[in-house]
Amino acid sequence: MLEKEIDKTEVAKSVSMLWDPLSDEQRELFVEKLSVLQLSRDEVLFRQNDVPDYFYYLLKGKVAFHKTGVANQTHIVRMVEPGAIFGYAAAIEGCNRHSTAVAGDDTEVLRIPVNLMFHFIWENSNFAMLFLKELSTLIGLSINRTISLTQKHIRGRLAETLLSMKDKYGVEDDGCTLAVYLSRDDIAHMSNMTTSNAIRTLSSFAQEGLIVIDGRKIKFVDCDALKVISDRG
Repeated sequence: MLEKEIDKTEVAKSVSMLWDPLSDEQRELFVEKLSVLQLSRDEVLFRQNDVPDYFYYLLKGKVAFHKTGVANQTHIVRMVEPGAIFGYAAAIEGCNRHSTAVAGDDTEVLRIPVNLMFHFIWENSNFAMLFLKELSTLIGLSINRTISLTQKHIRGRLAETLLSMKDKYGVEDDGCTLAVYLSRDDIAHMSNMTTSNAIRTLSSFAQEGLIVIDGRKIKFVDCDALKVISDRG
């Protein structure tokens, strides 16, 4: 994990969701305290149970959140795409990190000290409202995910995972191939199933002509049919 040499002012201005609500004086502090980190694929940004000293904004790449649960099993509980703020929930709650953040690709993140974030929240109601909205969105996503993982069958869960990744990361220039390459373990963890079940279900989707699999590449053929499977659960 390396700190990148940057034009701090230009980077700060590019993050409009954080920059726009700030006063001129707050913007000076923001520029002074920010830094940009570069991470390689599978490099850890922070670990579960760490003290949350910073919050982050994803500039480039991908970040996956891994949580270790019962019997030391690790699950991917969330992934974020460029333009996402993350790493702040535990700080606001006043506890240690809930999960481990791992770069899913060559990644760049904007890093801001948590104490500066709280300073802005106390001084600036518009900045505070930004984080209230973000937390509300997280709660909604968590509720929907809980319902999905507890009520849907394997096919429905996997179809939802694939479509969710398509919505988050888009497709390559061919308009069909998912623009993120996930291992079978990753797909299984995100769908709350065993790796063997994920492999079998992906193969089933391929045999039915819904997707085409080439290593870690997944090409969508019939998204409408996947949506039906996801909705039916």
